[in-house]
Amino acid sequence: MKGTKVPVTVAERNIAERCLQGRIVLIDDDAEIISALVALLEMEGYFCKSYQSAQEFLNSDFDPATSYPGPWCVLSDVKMPEMDGLELQRLLIDKGNPPLILMSGVSGAYEAVAGLRTGAIDFLIKPFDADVLLAAIETAMVKSKEHQEFSTSHSSAKERFLSLTTREIEVVERLMLGKINREIAEELDIALRTVKLHRQHAFEKLGVTKIVDLVKVVELANQG
Repeated sequence: MKGTKVPVTVAERNIAERCLQGRIVLIDDDAEIISALVALLEMEGYFCKSYQSAQEFLNSDFDPATSYPGPWCVLSDVKMPEMDGLELQRLLIDKGNPPLILMSGVSGAYEAVAGLRTGAIDFLIKPFDADVLLAAIETAMVKSKEHQEFSTSHSSAKERFLSLTTREIEVVERLMLGKINREIAEELDIALRTVKLHRQHAFEKLGVTKIVDLVKVVELANQG
């Protein structure tokens, strides 16, 4: 991941190893709950960062793009002063839109349904069993890994696609429609050998050798 930290000391290597397994942002205004969760999750090998409010986390300089690589998620209480977990959920897109697990000991069905409908991984009612929490964390980490892998592939494909010239894009678009070189030459009013040259250059830039792979890369580049 571009811009990620490189561990130097023993302590940094330990943090990097934990981040590789998964980073968990804990948000709860109850210090005792945070302490208990950190102890449990660190014992499981995760790296934890805690905040006493959603606003504190949003105002922080936490940025996974410039930290140690690895999947991450947010585990947040719903009922908190200033900003609740549901409002936080709507603002997480600015932090990379990580998987979110909501928890609460007092909220009812409305918060649970609202959170799950808008994309939360799970909604845990306090007190919850450790195995239930760890299962939700594991699901969140899998989702985070999938998102990171897609983002990496998408960025790479987009960068390669943007390296194409206007004429190369015109040739590629017609190849994707199933047109042969001769048809493309006639449409663009250029020589057949010129079409072949643009096709060769486009294939090289996109890192493909077949039309089917060309289609996959271009479609991936244009997603999102």
